[in-house]
Amino acid sequence: MTDTTRPDAQQDTPTHTVVVPNSIDMVSVLGPGDEHLRLIERAFDARIHVRGNRITLSGDSAEVAMAERLLDEVVTLVRTGQGITGETVERIILMLQTETQERPADVLSLNILSNRGRTIRPKTLNQKRYVESIDTSTITFGIGPAGTGKTYLAMAKAVQALQAKEVNRIILSRPAVEAGERLGFLPGTLSEKIDPYLRPLYDALHDMVDPDTIPKLLAAGTIEVAPLAFLRGRSLNDSFIILDEAQNTTPEQMKMFLTRLGFGSRIVVTGDTSQVDLPSGTKSGLRVVEGILEGVEDITFCRLTPTDVVRHRLVGRIVEAYEVFDAASETPGAGQGPSQAQRPRTAPTKSERSTR
Repeated sequence: MTDTTRPDAQQDTPTHTVVVPNSIDMVSVLGPGDEHLRLIERAFDARIHVRGNRITLSGDSAEVAMAERLLDEVVTLVRTGQGITGETVERIILMLQTETQERPADVLSLNILSNRGRTIRPKTLNQKRYVESIDTSTITFGIGPAGTGKTYLAMAKAVQALQAKEVNRIILSRPAVEAGERLGFLPGTLSEKIDPYLRPLYDALHDMVDPDTIPKLLAAGTIEVAPLAFLRGRSLNDSFIILDEAQNTTPEQMKMFLTRLGFGSRIVVTGDTSQVDLPSGTKSGLRVVEGILEGVEDITFCRLTPTDVVRHRLVGRIVEAYEVFDAASETPGAGQGPSQAQRPRTAPTKSERSTR
């Protein structure tokens, strides 16, 4: 994609013309019904005119430059054969507004795993850094709110490592903590009572491995899904080990788990310190371990935020709203909920910024 700059005859503002290569489908760039174009106009203080494969941008030079960069990233992603959605464009906008040195196209085109025509990739810059830390560190902690892909991406890296024969087995574990119901009152055997706690791990596994092969892998011990307590006393060699919902471990359980690490193994610990289901007065092992192991070589703490939520866009707003409410609850006069000014916002629109 090339661009030229020329003075606008009617306005004292620079005008940039972006020429999209003829090989690129303009509908993919502009979106169905010009959806992507409207997102760009809302995000940047720039006027946009499209004629054929030429996109003319005019307005504030900095805003025009940002819009031009966004179009370049979209064209680059289209070239790789990826489908571009409105959500993709919004994520590119957020990355550009954070002024990161990494290209959004590089973040969104990093392939981790492909299965049944579906490719798993990071969708935010923090997710990319999280994935990279799993490659470079023996122990990685992924800490962040629900929906940020902590467990899902760790699972994808585990399957990738197994397929590449970097490890001989995958071990997936969770603490079986009572979250609103008591295990003793649930029907069935101990295994049947624990299974609901492990179900999210099975669900992610089915997205990444042929479902017909999963029973064979489980029976052979190549993939093991077990409650945290079942790992006590074991040394886990040549394994990719994931501990999910780690905020519900006690400090003693966390120490026990981390010391299961054997030769040739990697560990990923995921959790959300804002959703602890432990009994009142019990410390979370995930909160405690940050103060103990932060800065230790070959151990990385990756923190994800509400902007990294990759579920429905409302999930990110819900997480932000709760964070605002929790912060307000710690101040005098709390309990009335956040004011209009405190409520979480999406990226400011052009009109909103012009009034500031």
